[in-house]
Amino acid sequence: MIREQKTEEQREFWIARKDLPKAQASRFYDKLEETLKELEFAGKVHRLCEKHYSSGEKGRPPIDPVVYFKMLMVGFLENLPSERAIASRCADSLMIRRFLGYDLEEETPHHSSLSVIRYRLSMEVYQAVFDLILEGLRRHGLLRGKNLGIDSSVMEANASLRALENRNTGEAYWDYVKRLAMEAGVDGNDVDEVRRFDKNRPGRKTSNEEWVNPYDPDAKVGKAKDGAIDMLYKPENIVDLDTGTILGAEVRKANEADTEGLAQRVIEAQVLVEVIREEAEKPLPSAVATLTGDKGYHCVTEMEEIQRCGIRTVISDPIRNRRLDKLEPKQRAVVKRARRLVRSKSGKALLRRRGMHIERSFAHILDSGGTRRATLRGTHNLNKRYKIAAATYNISQLMRHLMGIGTPKQAAARVKEAFHALFGSLQMPIQAAQRAFQTSRTFTQSAVTFLCRF
Repeated sequence: MIREQKTEEQREFWIARKDLPKAQASRFYDKLEETLKELEFAGKVHRLCEKHYSSGEKGRPPIDPVVYFKMLMVGFLENLPSERAIASRCADSLMIRRFLGYDLEEETPHHSSLSVIRYRLSMEVYQAVFDLILEGLRRHGLLRGKNLGIDSSVMEANASLRALENRNTGEAYWDYVKRLAMEAGVDGNDVDEVRRFDKNRPGRKTSNEEWVNPYDPDAKVGKAKDGAIDMLYKPENIVDLDTGTILGAEVRKANEADTEGLAQRVIEAQVLVEVIREEAEKPLPSAVATLTGDKGYHCVTEMEEIQRCGIRTVISDPIRNRRLDKLEPKQRAVVKRARRLVRSKSGKALLRRRGMHIERSFAHILDSGGTRRATLRGTHNLNKRYKIAAATYNISQLMRHLMGIGTPKQAAARVKEAFHALFGSLQMPIQAAQRAFQTSRTFTQSAVTFLCRF
């Protein structure tokens, strides 16, 4: 007979706080809390967010903004894509509850509260939190700012191609195709025939100038890494090639060219480095000297403005047989300087470091940080989430420098390695004892056999 499991009503009881369970195998979040305390994270975040909260005592007590930013860090470290998943994980885990400062009887913030706080805090606050962590990395020698690298990737938008509408008529894409099929003599009720017609019709093009997703107008039609057409965003990182620290993180529209506004973004990163240099007790060794990028960032006018700021550009020319005589003298000099740098020994070394550090940052943030597919809509919301993910990536770099552990998975791997090492050290004397026992037993059997002959 199957016995149904029933939960009885719990009676009142008293347990001392010291007797509550403290389940944590790696102590990673305790070490993360120590790192944040060293950066004076809580006090500085309170000062940044003070103007966004009411000074009166009326109304519901607000959620600490430090808790909000810590929950976003948990989302990156635990590979959680949505705010709903972050809230659920924080409510279930004992070690994360202790990291946030919540007891067992307290309710952690609901996912709707995360949305309210995201709308309340301005983009300047997120940028200030990002800069605050950069300052901590500078103190430990993980920010030099001499050689910068830039690259972009793709992020799936929280939008569908099926929901596209024509900008002029407001007609849905499928209705538009059915109308064209019926005009061409195809049965509009036959779904397979309509799809076949849409695939083979002449002039078929899904242009962002003609089509828009009404639920996420910022999402654009583009080609993903696997070659498929989808609704996308374009995240971009500016990285310190000497240390791997992210200096700039931004989510852009997928139809914007990499070269669009390149000089302005690089100058902003240069200004940020200069500000950190001026505030440092021990100045950084040198200012920004080089910018390294792939062929997609080669634009003569943008590179000319960057070089005017004293920054050398290590960017390959996508046009193999460019007619230099067609360019103006200043532009010709810009292209020639870039070519010399790309072919030089130092330029090749910078290009290798660009691939190593920037691709690693995208792998951590997008693939292991829960942001490869967006659950938020609009560049304004995505920039906030992505900015804190990049800041958490920088914190993990700092923790790896200080403690040798940068992520929960790495901490769990360390525990596993220690267990295997301990098991291996215990296994060696056991095996030696087994061999000795086998040798003695063989000797005893041989002696008994020899004596039995007499």
